Amino acid sequence: MASRSRGDGNYRNPCLTMHQPWASLLVYGIKRIEGRSWPSPVTGRLWIHAAGKVPDPETIKAMEDFYKQLYALDGVTDLKFPQHYPVSRLLGCVEVVGCVTSEELGSWEDIPQGARLEGLTPFCWLCEQPQKLLVPFEMRGYQGVYNLEKRILEGALRGLSPVEVQLPIKFPLPDPRNRFSLKPGSLALARWLNNGSAAAKANEDSSPTLKAAIAGAKTAATQFSKKTNVGPTPRFQGQGSNINARTG
Repeated sequence: MASRSRGDGNYRNPCLTMHQPWASLLVYGIKRIEGRSWPSPVTGRLWIHAAGKVPDPETIKAMEDFYKQLYALDGVTDLKFPQHYPVSRLLGCVEVVGCVTSEELGSWEDIPQGARLEGLTPFCWLCEQPQKLLVPFEMRGYQGVYNLEKRILEGALRGLSPVEVQLPIKFPLPDPRNRFSLKPGSLALARWLNNGSAAAKANEDSSPTLKAAIAGAKTAATQFSKKTNVGPTPRFQGQGSNINARTG
């Protein structure tokens, strides 16, 4: 139902398959950073598809606890999570405005502290303007970024609804005229190089509860990746979103 096209740069209607609960957390605007071991090949609209693996309650709890603690740092104490985490469905889309390294994200004082602590992977895709489908579409997914089939796209565009985000973020572009300007290496890291990573310092100074939530999020993603992959498991790829070649 979808054509694989990762690597050729020909992304007309790019889509990314992710495991739950990470997929819904992104579409609902709770998750602002999609972590990967490779930089984002796209900017602009990115469709989000949930893989077929049903998340276990422990994984959902670990990730919800993680985000509760991150948002509490910025004064949000009543974070509202999705009531359901559907699988094998196209959920909605986000706008990818750029991609930076975890070190850059950690030193970026222009964004909320909680968002800086989301940078748990080498590359951080910066996501804004989440929209969800009123009726998620059943479909299969693929590894990496791929193009949606035209007929799925046409139906999805008619069913989108904006998401009311509890703590909206607008990531500042180094050059607002160039949508590709926010890329790895584009942010000044002199402060980070001289003083150490702001995110690392924040983690060191954080409460035991926050430290436990961060550790739990890392463990959940790593264990989920090991359970759902065949063959050697890569390093912590990012929020449970390392997908096999074809995913229901």
